Amino acid sequence: MPTISNFYSMKDASKHSTKDDCWIVVNGKVYDVTQYLDDHPGGDDVILAATGRDATDDFEDAGHSKSAREQMEEYFIGELDTSAPIFTEKSYHVKLMQLAKQYWAVPVAAVGISVVIGFLYLRK
Repeated sequence: MPTISNFYSMKDASKHSTKDDCWIVVNGKVYDVTQYLDDHPGGDDVILAATGRDATDDFEDAGHSKSAREQMEEYFIGELDTSAPIFTEKSYHVKLMQLAKQYWAVPVAAVGISVVIGFLYLRK
């Protein structure tokens, strides 16, 4: 296992959330996965969506293999500084945008149904 030499806050990690500079936090460890994005079997968008917040649940839910966990250690750059506040304004906005993208169909369906009911009511 690499020697721990750096501590980063969640705010530090959230500044690295692009395809050209991507860090993730999993199990209290910080990883610079920029070079791995193109090789990730699930696509780079999965990793990019996990930046700016603790991605442990996402990582565990994906059911990564032992070899994937070992490979991840190549990208280890430091530990999460637990004394710093975890909540960041960006993490809130990122989560909100993810929810909006994920559940956009619900309000669209509600509006569509309302329009159909309105037309049916006006025809009478």
